[in-house]
Amino acid sequence: MPPDGCPGAVLIAARQYLNATIFGLPAMLLVYAANGIFRGLQKVRITLIAAVTGALLNTGLEVLFVFGLHWGILGSGVATLIAEWYMGIVLTVPALIWAKKEGASWKLRPAGILGSAGDGFPLFLRTLALRVCLASTVVAAAYLGEQVLAGYQGVNSAWNFGLNMLDAVGIAGQSLVATELGARHKRRARMMTDLSAKAGMIMGVAVGLIMIALGLVAAPLFSPTPAVQTLITVGMAVEGVFMPIAGWMWALDGILIGAGDYTYLAATCSATAVVYVAALVPLTLWAQSWPSQAWRIVMLWCAINFLYIGIRAIFNGLRARGDAWMNRALSAA
Repeated sequence: MPPDGCPGAVLIAARQYLNATIFGLPAMLLVYAANGIFRGLQKVRITLIAAVTGALLNTGLEVLFVFGLHWGILGSGVATLIAEWYMGIVLTVPALIWAKKEGASWKLRPAGILGSAGDGFPLFLRTLALRVCLASTVVAAAYLGEQVLAGYQGVNSAWNFGLNMLDAVGIAGQSLVATELGARHKRRARMMTDLSAKAGMIMGVAVGLIMIALGLVAAPLFSPTPAVQTLITVGMAVEGVFMPIAGWMWALDGILIGAGDYTYLAATCSATAVVYVAALVPLTLWAQSWPSQAWRIVMLWCAINFLYIGIRAIFNGLRARGDAWMNRALSAA
């Protein structure tokens, strides 16, 4: 680790947290699978209930384990582990019950699993490419210093919450466009696509303003360190400015997923990952020499928005303007 990077204590804490939360990975896979089922059925109330109650449980256990039992970062990881398995069970059990009521069998079908794996492989590549981008960003933040890493994590927590709000628009647009394509109404599907993208942008404006306001007044909730609070305020301001673009892109992303345009998304997200990582490495090495940590976190969030979000926005916008994705969905119907 370079001189400006994170010291050994941060690495030790990271390992403790990872060692606790890694056992929650199967539960989160169940959550993702069940979320996909309920989103496809347009029964998103249960996913909202699971997310809200899971967050409340996680928060309560964090307070108990960290401040009550003094377990430190390990307690935070254990709290997350328990919350993940809670959400996995809360979502999986209703999904199994619903499947049984509809006459579906719980027995494993190798042919069906292989078929689903083949259909889902492009989505797996898409998700893998996006995860590479996010993991690379954490590495870059670590190389820019302990306080930059802490500031990034604070902003990232708020950013992920904001993206969940934007995802609600994407889900709605996905359902509306899919309904029109199912009825073979291309013109109405086009209209719904445009309206959904605009709605995503408007939601992005609202979420962006909220993020900027939170950065100004709520930074002390993320860290007691004044320098980190300043970095969180700066990072949230940068991210808030770019949120409308993210809202527009997220809406189109959901619509293209709903239309089954998996191969295109896998290819474009992979290309985005290549460009993003290739650009992030020299940017990080350059920013290490900057004396101002505020400018370092500005660079980091600008890279995320111009490259990770911006390139995907260009690809999705170009795709949405054409008819290939709609024709593909209609031919598959």
